[in-house]
Amino acid sequence: MKQLVLEQVTDFCDFTRGKDFADFLKEFSLSSCYNGNTKSCLSDVRISPDGHHIHVIFHKPKIGLLTFDKYERPALIQTQKHQDLCLTRTVPIVDIIYLAHGRNADRGAAVLVVIFENGKAEFWRYWERKAGWHLLHTSDLCNSFRARVVSVCSSGNFIVWCEERPPSENSPAPGATRSNFRYCICKRTYEVDEANVRLGGVMIALHNSPRYTVTASGDNVYLLPDPKANSLRSISKFFFKWTPQRDTVTICSACKGALLKKSPAAIAGKESDFNKLVSDCVGTLAALDPPEIWACCPTGSGGLVLLLSSGWVSFLQSDGVLRRVYKLADNCLTAAAGGHSSMNLYQEVLALTVGRTLFVIDAQCGLELGKVALRREGILFVNSRKRNVPHFLSEAGLFLVKRRELDPSHKLPGHPESVTPDSVLAEAVFEEACRHYQRRSLSGAQLTVEKLKSGRMFQAPISLASILSEYLRGHRAADLLQGGGGSAHPKLLSSLEPELKAMVALEEVKAAAVRSSEKELLILCEKLVLDEVGRVLSSEPDVDSILYLNTVFGTFPTESWQALQVVLGLGVDGEGFLHSQAPAEVWKAVLAPVQPAAAGCDPQRCPPANTAVPAFELLCQSLFRFQSGWLPRFLEMAQQHQASASSCSSSSCASPSPWSYGVQESEESLPLYKRALSVLPANGEHRDLEVELLLSSQRPRGVMQALRILIGQQQWGRVTQVAERFCRRGPVFNREIFTALLCEVAQHRHLDPYLDVLWSLCPEDLTVNSILNIVLKSLPPTPPEQSPGPFPDRSSQLTVGLLKPLLSKVLQRETKPSHRYAEILTCPPFSIPAPPSQVEGLPRPGTEQGLGNHQDSKQKALLGNRKPITSFCL
Repeated sequence: MKQLVLEQVTDFCDFTRGKDFADFLKEFSLSSCYNGNTKSCLSDVRISPDGHHIHVIFHKPKIGLLTFDKYERPALIQTQKHQDLCLTRTVPIVDIIYLAHGRNADRGAAVLVVIFENGKAEFWRYWERKAGWHLLHTSDLCNSFRARVVSVCSSGNFIVWCEERPPSENSPAPGATRSNFRYCICKRTYEVDEANVRLGGVMIALHNSPRYTVTASGDNVYLLPDPKANSLRSISKFFFKWTPQRDTVTICSACKGALLKKSPAAIAGKESDFNKLVSDCVGTLAALDPPEIWACCPTGSGGLVLLLSSGWVSFLQSDGVLRRVYKLADNCLTAAAGGHSSMNLYQEVLALTVGRTLFVIDAQCGLELGKVALRREGILFVNSRKRNVPHFLSEAGLFLVKRRELDPSHKLPGHPESVTPDSVLAEAVFEEACRHYQRRSLSGAQLTVEKLKSGRMFQAPISLASILSEYLRGHRAADLLQGGGGSAHPKLLSSLEPELKAMVALEEVKAAAVRSSEKELLILCEKLVLDEVGRVLSSEPDVDSILYLNTVFGTFPTESWQALQVVLGLGVDGEGFLHSQAPAEVWKAVLAPVQPAAAGCDPQRCPPANTAVPAFELLCQSLFRFQSGWLPRFLEMAQQHQASASSCSSSSCASPSPWSYGVQESEESLPLYKRALSVLPANGEHRDLEVELLLSSQRPRGVMQALRILIGQQQWGRVTQVAERFCRRGPVFNREIFTALLCEVAQHRHLDPYLDVLWSLCPEDLTVNSILNIVLKSLPPTPPEQSPGPFPDRSSQLTVGLLKPLLSKVLQRETKPSHRYAEILTCPPFSIPAPPSQVEGLPRPGTEQGLGNHQDSKQKALLGNRKPITSFCL
């Protein structure tokens, strides 16, 4: 068995002044312990990508920079005088960053830039053949001499930094927020050649920003809340992912991943102002309570690894998906408070130091590969020449993290057995299988050995073939069942007995298939498909099992349809309605949320390779193919089960609900009716079925979409039926449907035979003024070639007479009727004095005359500059 060890590469003796560097680390460590200072000097140590240069940045009270270099050819250090990196100014240093210089990458050369707090930048090149560092260029990084740089990094051919602007230039908001929003995020291109550096113009990416720490990862730059800044809690709830090459910005959080993405056009339109940039997601941010970011490191592919205060190590992928990988012990970060934390990704391995403990984790499945107790604190770094091996620096030297074979007689701490092949073979086989499945899995869920054992998911072909031969030999001798001891690996065989029995049964089925006739083979195939569909839909859903179900449905469509009817218990009652007798466990697998890789993607229009269609869509496809008329009723049953699951999971039940598996609508779970609609072809040949599915959704958006389709098809009788059916469901349905149909009435005369029904659907809270506003805004425009006359021939336009029953009904419902609206209907040619006993404001019956000049003046006073009421035909 192997365990992790630190293998020393050097003790700094091959570095220039290496002994001074080791003494400096030891002296600082001793002084920190003596003075009770919890800050580590390791946060000010920088290491070059090739590991040949170490830099130490000094802050108060002594300001400066120390550099220690390693020669690839040690003979040169004895024949030449080494030239150190000697700075030309005594301004506080913000950071040093190494720049890409592709042509000289293999010539022992390196280029770095030293960024000072006042915005000055010094570019230095290291030549081994010229024995040291040489100043290439000095420049002002910022436009303003009053600007102060607080953070800097490089991404591609850009130098990106965060600078503090003086109040006169930044024009911040008055009051306490003046100190929080006086920063800007800037970028500048650079180009390095043999003897010079050329800089592009300064471009400001974000104005009026809080203080951020810029971190580069691939082509992306992450703007993380600066822990040194005394910023507001609301600001630290989110951070930005910015791509300088395309000027796209994504708002992210440490608990949800990507929240909102801004395109270049949207950013340019809002002038890259911080307040306007986050204004679209203020409500979402207010509801978030993310953990604090303890440490981070880039992934190299544009993502970011986050160590959160909750103890979770999470991966923020370049597409914005946040995936939890590993959980530290609850008191791990608390015990290491004040210590130095370091983290880096080495291809598929994550190395993490918390205090004086080094953790090595499989980045794909989150499996802890081992941990090392450190004598001293140190920092992890990536060596560009050995990217797959963790490198570690401490005061004792540079080390590699490697695996080393243990003595067979050695006993693990707390392990009662010796490390023999029999005692650890089962654990090793399952760990290897766990890594194998995690690499193949499309899901972000963590796979553990316990889950692999309990879920009966072991299918590693090579290992299982070897174990199976041993199992069969032991099975024939009855060693496994009788405990005779004849088996070489009884512990492993006992752990895998269910899987091995399943494999033996499968081999028997294969042998029966070979010996069977064509008719018997068909029956055997139907039975096998029925067993497999029932097994998958009765187990815990995951990507691998759903992918297997896709294969079964694709290979045996007819048999799968027959098996689906049996497993779900589908049948038609005496009234012709579809019903199901499936248990809750089956519906749990059917209604599993959409996988993140497939969310929002139509399986038929853009099927990605290696992506499984979820079980619900798979069943809908089978229903659409063999019995499309059942699809709307199947959707209704699925929604009923989903509603029951949601209500049960949200209630305060003492016992856990079997339905609490995340079926509520979220970023990873689309509404069921949209998932059902995704199986329909995109050619529009099944509009009737699409309408039925939308109406079966019972959702306002779905119903309104169905209504618009029926309006487009001019099925006015069906439109009226849908309106009558859903307007009684609630005020939201009522107002939306009535407003849409009123707009249609204002534009054409197809709905005139149904006006009585439509007027009866008028919502209670709708006023005459609202009705007239809707009508006037929906009237079709007057063609410019037709001059409006006193009696134009417009048979398709709305008349006052058609609206009169609706307006009369609404006026009678109002508690305080108005003279203005009543006169539109009564239209008296002259003013009639009201009797003293009559309540003022009620219209008198029997006074329906033509509209005169008196009415025109009142209409103008009522409508102002809007379209005049004379646009109605009389």
